[in-house]
Amino acid sequence: MTSPTLARKAKLKNHLVSAKAKLRQHLTLRRILLVAAASAAAFLLLLTVRTLSASHSRSPAGAASVSSPVSVRHNAQQQQQQQGGCAKLPGAVAEALVHYATANATLPQTGDELAATARLLARRAPCNVLVFGGLGPESALWEALNHGGRTAFLEEDAASIAEAAARHPGLGLDSHQVAYQTTLADADELLGLRGSPDCTASPPKDHALWEDHFECSPCKLAMRGLPAAFYETEWDVIIVYAPAGWVPEAPGRVGGAIYMAGMAARTRQPGSGETDVMVHGVDRTVEDSFSRAFLCEGYIKEEVGRLRHFAIPSHREKEGMPFCP
Repeated sequence: MTSPTLARKAKLKNHLVSAKAKLRQHLTLRRILLVAAASAAAFLLLLTVRTLSASHSRSPAGAASVSSPVSVRHNAQQQQQQQGGCAKLPGAVAEALVHYATANATLPQTGDELAATARLLARRAPCNVLVFGGLGPESALWEALNHGGRTAFLEEDAASIAEAAARHPGLGLDSHQVAYQTTLADADELLGLRGSPDCTASPPKDHALWEDHFECSPCKLAMRGLPAAFYETEWDVIIVYAPAGWVPEAPGRVGGAIYMAGMAARTRQPGSGETDVMVHGVDRTVEDSFSRAFLCEGYIKEEVGRLRHFAIPSHREKEGMPFCP
């Protein structure tokens, strides 16, 4: 048997071993926690420093992206000055804005109809635009939409020309008075000329539009006395917006305007593309019939409300092209 002294020593030794094991375990766990905490602190500190540094290095660009409208405008002005120019609103556009901001008139065309012509001019401008009539509320609009190009107006009413010039003194509208030789009462007879070779003969391949072609033409649809401006320019867009045709004695669009627009398009220089012809008022029988007959259904590109869009190629491209496809 072991003596009591030996038993106490053994028991004390076991307590010491147990205490050392617990102490060693405690210290290891503490060390792990301290290391983990230190690592986390170091990571957060590094992340903070890098974020502040990145923000500082991006500050000029960031400031520009959220700058006020005034500073953006100032930057744009500086850029324009560096490019050697100044962004100035074109006079025709400014005049149109003033006109429509102060006008008390209702536009004869709907928003969709105006938008169709605006899309066309946005695609083709600056170009040569001829308007039969149109010296009403829309005249400033056509001029502005074709900024940088030529926009000419053929108007039968001298008073309308004077009124438009007074209404838009800053535009210097290119307006010319014309006379129509036909009336709405002649509609049936004139529509029958669709089958007349005198009215539908192909233009000479080596000839541009010239005055004698119509002045001496046996075709009753041909307009006489047109200004030189009609012949001296190849028209990219022709807008037929007149003459009026509310009564039998009025000229209407039974011949002159629609027929001449089609002939101007057909005599365009070969290789110069199509002529876009916009005819307004096709909800009426006369405009509908004459535009289909003399501008051709096969050339219809679009129809919006009372507006019909034709795209007519040059008939001088090759000999013997039919009047209508």
